[in-house]
Amino acid sequence: MSQSISLRGSTRTVTEFFECSINSILYQRGVYSQDDFTTVKKYGLTLLKTQDDDLKAYIRVILLQVHKWLIGQKCNKLVLCIVDKDECEVIEKWAFDVVHLKNEKFIEEDHEPLDPSETQNQIRALIRQITASVTFLPELTNEGNYTFNVLAYTDANAKVPLEWSDSDSKEVTNAETVKFKTFATNDHKVSAQVSYKH
Repeated sequence: MSQSISLRGSTRTVTEFFECSINSILYQRGVYSQDDFTTVKKYGLTLLKTQDDDLKAYIRVILLQVHKWLIGQKCNKLVLCIVDKDECEVIEKWAFDVVHLKNEKFIEEDHEPLDPSETQNQIRALIRQITASVTFLPELTNEGNYTFNVLAYTDANAKVPLEWSDSDSKEVTNAETVKFKTFATNDHKVSAQVSYKH
């Protein structure tokens, strides 16, 4: 019983992190107008969250499905692509890899449980890195002319709703890649990186 509670809590933590990351990236990279965002307190940080109803609804649908896949241990990667609308070209690709620790052979049964405050510290450090990435990422000059796609990498036997169509891997041509920190819960380990056109 406690393992199922732990898995649900861990999945909620990972899903909330994805929500914060998606909002932060869309704000930092200027995909949506800064006026569309409002500040919220989370992880001891001041973060930005969209106020746009359509965008909020879209992100909610994505995260509800990702949450289901994570509970079933069916999703191992979430990718946010920023796409130039004119060229239909992927300019940036933010990839979040998810390892389901209970599936991993190398984890011993008696590994020390992680303190939730340690997980929060790790998430805070990772979100700070995502926020600071604007200092090295090329400026997106074609203002208002970008959109984004979210890709989920799932097991072959995962149930996939109709609105999630198959897609190619949306690679960035001539990409530079920067890896960020990771965070872990008792059930998941999440790592992040961004690939961008230089």
